[in-house]
Amino acid sequence: MKQPIQMVDLKTQYHHIENEINQSVIDCIASTSFINGPAVKEFQISLEKYLDVKHVIPCANGTDSLQIAMMALGLERGDEVICPSFTYVATAEVIGLLGLTPIMVEVDEKTFNITAEIIEKSITIKTKAIVPVHLYGQSCDMEPIMELAKKYNLFVIEDNAQAIGATYTFSDGRTAKTGTIGHIGSTSFFPSKNLGCYGDGGALMTNDDELAQKMRMIANHGQEKKYYHKVLGCNSRLDTIQAAILNIKLKHLDSYSQARNQMASYYDSVFADVKELQVPERQYNSSHVFHQYTMKVKNGKRDELQKFLSDKGIPSMIYYPLPLYKQEAFQQFVDSNFQLPITESLCDEVLSLPIHTEMELDSMEYVCSQVKSFFNN
Repeated sequence: MKQPIQMVDLKTQYHHIENEINQSVIDCIASTSFINGPAVKEFQISLEKYLDVKHVIPCANGTDSLQIAMMALGLERGDEVICPSFTYVATAEVIGLLGLTPIMVEVDEKTFNITAEIIEKSITIKTKAIVPVHLYGQSCDMEPIMELAKKYNLFVIEDNAQAIGATYTFSDGRTAKTGTIGHIGSTSFFPSKNLGCYGDGGALMTNDDELAQKMRMIANHGQEKKYYHKVLGCNSRLDTIQAAILNIKLKHLDSYSQARNQMASYYDSVFADVKELQVPERQYNSSHVFHQYTMKVKNGKRDELQKFLSDKGIPSMIYYPLPLYKQEAFQQFVDSNFQLPITESLCDEVLSLPIHTEMELDSMEYVCSQVKSFFNN
């Protein structure tokens, strides 16, 4: 191996597009248009075309995008918002911050995503919105979720921070990019994301003109015209330099996804005969962009395997070790005896292996050989 194995190799990825990135940053600095410069509008238009969505509203980060979405929907204190129990904290965090009530529900044990069937069991007269999270790079089954939302008159906000570029196929053969199916989509451009900048960044997506107008206002201190504020908003802008970087990287996103899929397929084939491992489920109506390659380690050996790999110089991550409802910050929203068995088993079993666009075959072979040697001992 030429260099140590990393979960994400941003340095090597940068070297492959170094000239383009450097020139785009130099151009931004030379223009001195550091806030809402031309590159922001250029990236917005490029992402709208890529996603085939009417409106993209860039913002400062992925968490802000979720908050702005909920503010735009006019949700009121005490309204319930359904979200998965097995996800990153930001999904539920913004619900609580806005005085809303996060209703954390079970996930499917194979795809790790929420389903319409699971969601419907938790709908009450206080339910106003659903936040499906396309976890690890694969879409939730959105068609029945949208039908459910229509049935109960609910809003749908897609948390697409881990699945930008994934494609969902409807039962009639239509396709749509994740983040463009619900009333609003949100995403993050955190550096380690499939489409990541070199700082913080985020965006919202919608095909609804009125919602787009509201979200633009909210992200800009509630103003459409400078110094005239229609609503209480926030200050959430995508930095011009980050937009310029994202515009370069967006051109490579599909090839990045293809590389991740090739690595995932390699892992799948090698681990197919390891009975203690369950490789990621591939949903029939969604492509997978493999933000993470997350397998389940059976027989209580996950932590032991992680330590073994660490000793061999192989990083791995547990996304996520504790259900949201067991986090101290969310105790106000659940009873002390609240349990979701699938979520809790996933927290004990999931392990994500290195997967990134620059990973070479010898590194993958080494990872696989060490995983197999652990179970063969």
